[in-house]
Amino acid sequence: MESNQTKISIALIGGGASALFFAASIDSSKFSVTIYEKNKTLGRKFLVAGDGGFNLTHSEPIEEMITRYSPNDFLQDALLQFDNDSYRKWLSDLGITTFIGSSKRVYPEKGIKPIEVLNAILQKIKENEVEIKYEQTWKGWKNDKLLFNSSDIVEADIVIFSLGGASWEVTGSDGSWLRNFEEKGINTVPFQASNCAYEVDLGKGFINQHEGKPLKNIAASCGDKTQKGELVITQFGLEGNAIYALSPEIRKQLSNDKEATIFIDLKPTLSLIDLQQKFNSSSKNRTSILREKIKLSKVQVAMLKSTLSKEEFLDDVILLQKIKQLPIKITDLAPIDEAISTVGGITLSEVDASFQLKKMPNHYCIGEMLDYDAPTGGYLLQACYSTAKFLAQELSIKEQF
Repeated sequence: MESNQTKISIALIGGGASALFFAASIDSSKFSVTIYEKNKTLGRKFLVAGDGGFNLTHSEPIEEMITRYSPNDFLQDALLQFDNDSYRKWLSDLGITTFIGSSKRVYPEKGIKPIEVLNAILQKIKENEVEIKYEQTWKGWKNDKLLFNSSDIVEADIVIFSLGGASWEVTGSDGSWLRNFEEKGINTVPFQASNCAYEVDLGKGFINQHEGKPLKNIAASCGDKTQKGELVITQFGLEGNAIYALSPEIRKQLSNDKEATIFIDLKPTLSLIDLQQKFNSSSKNRTSILREKIKLSKVQVAMLKSTLSKEEFLDDVILLQKIKQLPIKITDLAPIDEAISTVGGITLSEVDASFQLKKMPNHYCIGEMLDYDAPTGGYLLQACYSTAKFLAQELSIKEQF
């Protein structure tokens, strides 16, 4: 094996998912990698993501998966080269077998805990002879060299940033690094919450009575996008996979108009004509019809009553139309630290097709620190895996010439 002196040195800043995937994938015969992590351990957010079920990726065809990202062309090459099947095989090679759940999401086989997944990746990193330096907070540059803590200077042939987003500050992900890039003239976008709860005005009486209850088997839409799934009533408003997927459209409306509107289809399996036939075939009172004939839940009926005026609720035409398209006004996002993920960071126009900063040769950015958006369901971890693997291969190819 070649000595470290003849290898190309890489400074990998950050110890989150994309950094772990990169360090476990790089060709250690060509590159000498050092991870600089500000915490005392690696992968803290990676482990937090495993609470309540460790959703590693999604099983849908890669062509469909690509469309879930916003913008959906930025990650295309990386996702096509290292797709969800590649990810599962890579994990399997590490001893982590996976299965596809009923939601088509991919999880570790039952009995495999998140810490075991992390440890398998860390073992691969160890085999790659990656050096890890903890409690190293990146402060920017000094004389074009990396500055850590208050005075530690680091030089490397290649610098890779894997600094994450700005949610879950307890894990060290706070987005404070943005100003370091701004000082270098690199364009950034302020972080915003994504995949989060949204504030809605459904009335305190409704919220207090139904907080924590789900709206199952519904479809939510905003702009020209529709997402089937589930919502949950919270003290703040609404959250759940059906609204998480609409985050880009909701944020755009909030930015332009200071409020946004989503439309909820309480019965997406039935057409308006189907509803009319069920409604007209019964002589019972309308609440009984809604519950027994149309099979709306108590929460759904209560939401209709809370949202509609008495006159609207008693008007057959309006009531049925609202079942199919119930407008809900959104007034705000949840606090950024309560979001599952964030959008913002390094502007995509600042990096080339290999995620290299155009203004800083041999400096790269991967993972959530780039300004793209992804819904829940394993898409964020897939993007971290794909960008990391793609860059590891790009650097190996580049080194051959």
